[in-house]
Amino acid sequence: MGEPLDFTTSIKWFFKGVIALGFFALIGILLCNIWIVYSTDDRNFYQLDKLPSNDIGLVLGTSKAVPGGKANLFFKYRMNAAARLYKEGKVKFLILSGNHDSIFYNEPNDMRKALMKLGVPENVLILDYAGYRTFDSIVRCKDVFRQHKFTIISQPTHNARALFLANQLGLDAVAFAAQDVRSGYKTYFREYLARPKAILDVYILDRSAYNKEEK
Repeated sequence: MGEPLDFTTSIKWFFKGVIALGFFALIGILLCNIWIVYSTDDRNFYQLDKLPSNDIGLVLGTSKAVPGGKANLFFKYRMNAAARLYKEGKVKFLILSGNHDSIFYNEPNDMRKALMKLGVPENVLILDYAGYRTFDSIVRCKDVFRQHKFTIISQPTHNARALFLANQLGLDAVAFAAQDVRSGYKTYFREYLARPKAILDVYILDRSAYNKEEK
């Protein structure tokens, strides 16, 4: 029998293992991001004249303000894009899907107010108060609102993940890219980490069954 490893050697092997796991995790995250972006690129539209028309637009929620009270540009640009699609006849109705976890935080209602200020009539706005995550918004558009063909409206990086989820669920979705926010580095970083989670949702966790029970 060999001599037992001393404490120093054990620590070295531990840190080597941690580094190896971290390396493979980074490679996994990178591959997930490449897969999602390239598999949805042809359905993520940046130009309005090339965007196919649909009856339904699905506007993905976000907070109207950032910490500190300043306006959230992701929200502002997303609402501008949604209003533009409606006014140009690219969509007839808008499902506003977001988080409403308390009386003090109501993304769908904030979106409704913002869109009405931009000239969108209230009778074409459909509120979904249980769009807690992008996955929930996509599944509920299919299972609750019975829509299988629609236009997703958000920023380009967010659209890629939403389109991936929609495609994997057998939906005929396209997306329109709202104006990006150059300073939103934290949001983009979260998005890169959320993409592997989207793959887990579809292929391993199978949360669609859970959402059907919750509707």
